[in-house]
Amino acid sequence: MSRKRRGIEEFSVSFLDVICCGFGAIILLLLITKTVEPILLEKSKIDLDGKIAEREKALYEIRGQIKDLNRQVEDAENQLDDNMLLLAALERELSTILGAFSTTVDRSEENQSASAQLAAAKQTLTDEMQRLLGADFRRKTELVGGIAVDSEYIIFVIDTSGSMFNAAWSQVLRKVEETLSIYPRVKGIQVMNDMGDYMFSNYAGEWIPDSPARRQAIMKRLQTWNPFSNSSPVEGIQAAISAFYAPDKRIGIYVFGDDFTGRSIESVVDEVDKVNRADESGRRLVRINAVGFPVYLDRPSGRVYRFAALMRELAYRNDGTFVGLSEFE
Repeated sequence: MSRKRRGIEEFSVSFLDVICCGFGAIILLLLITKTVEPILLEKSKIDLDGKIAEREKALYEIRGQIKDLNRQVEDAENQLDDNMLLLAALERELSTILGAFSTTVDRSEENQSASAQLAAAKQTLTDEMQRLLGADFRRKTELVGGIAVDSEYIIFVIDTSGSMFNAAWSQVLRKVEETLSIYPRVKGIQVMNDMGDYMFSNYAGEWIPDSPARRQAIMKRLQTWNPFSNSSPVEGIQAAISAFYAPDKRIGIYVFGDDFTGRSIESVVDEVDKVNRADESGRRLVRINAVGFPVYLDRPSGRVYRFAALMRELAYRNDGTFVGLSEFE
């Protein structure tokens, strides 16, 4: 019995069809892949370039903001410096105002103290002065430029420096004459400069007898008397006390000057304290008065202030008074 078989041609055609379709699909896939992939890569590259551009733009903006902030910080620091300088200037001005106020208060207290000293310095005539002048004698004034007088012996210690001789000498002559006029008669007079040099060398270490002729000779000699001076009254005061100090004599020293070139006020005060000792009642036997002349009033310096401080302290400690003249007469 014979079998019928499928024809080979039919099977072969179908297989080839399948194979062809498969290859066609592969070719189609390849075509699709080659067509789409460059587009996607190019699109991706475009997108990344855009993002980079955006980031760079943002970076530039941030850098610009940082520069602005740095500039603002710098401006703020400069403003702070200006404010600190202004604050320092205000503090200096405040300190000056407070210092001026303190000086005003101190001067007020000094004026009150000086008034009290002047009141305490007014004294009646001693028995000896009453004997010489009479019990009923009354002075026309008890003051020389505000200084009380009651001495039996008087010594002038006068600054003969160039500043005094050239600027204040006429006023010095008037003050010496005024001082002598309120002492109608004393037991002795002496005149020396701030270095301790005597006006009349033949009376060195001795009292000049008081008489109208001697007073005229003193005033005449004083007009041109100009020995060397170091602008310091210390030597003259020490020489006057050392040469003429005596427990039984009532001596008044008048210091005329405008400045003090020495270094230590305290040392001078201490030296005078050693020589001009107080008696049992606590009173100094040598009264030291001082008159400050306004030579440097328009251009004050440390030397002027030291002179005022020294003379004020010496006058206070030695029963006298310091008077600072405010203008030339």
